[in-house]
Amino acid sequence: MKRLALLVCLLVATVAAQAQFEKGKWILNPSISGLGLSHNTDTDKTSFGIEAKGGAFLLDNVALLIHAGAAWNNGGSDTDIYTLGVGGRYYFSNIGVYLGADVNVDRWDWGTSDDTKFSFGAEAGYAFFLTKTVTLEPAVYWNVNGDRSVFGLKVGFGFYF
Repeated sequence: MKRLALLVCLLVATVAAQAQFEKGKWILNPSISGLGLSHNTDTDKTSFGIEAKGGAFLLDNVALLIHAGAAWNNGGSDTDIYTLGVGGRYYFSNIGVYLGADVNVDRWDWGTSDDTKFSFGAEAGYAFFLTKTVTLEPAVYWNVNGDRSVFGLKVGFGFYF
């Protein structure tokens, strides 16, 4: 009986999720990147990263997104990184599993000097529906530019309109 109840709940969640990935819907996705809060006692610096993505579904299951983010005292150093970019997501089978990719312009500020770099990112995650329009979205991400490569975890919320 418990298995049947679980199966029914999963089917209802899948049907509810399906309507949110249709052409013409909007998405807003704020998140904390890299599980981004950390404190380095050696340098006495606290690191924190946030990002937000927003966009629209151009086709069923395909979203075009604009991306903005910031990371302060990255890795416990004096480095601040500000990011702007554009990308997209593809949602598989209307169940919330997605793959995304983006192209970004990153502004690196070291306190005494700064630099601008292009980076490319990829992510895979799951949109777990808490309500009909609000999701919890854990994801793994990878970001690479000419100097470095970063792999990490992030968690965010999605708001589908």
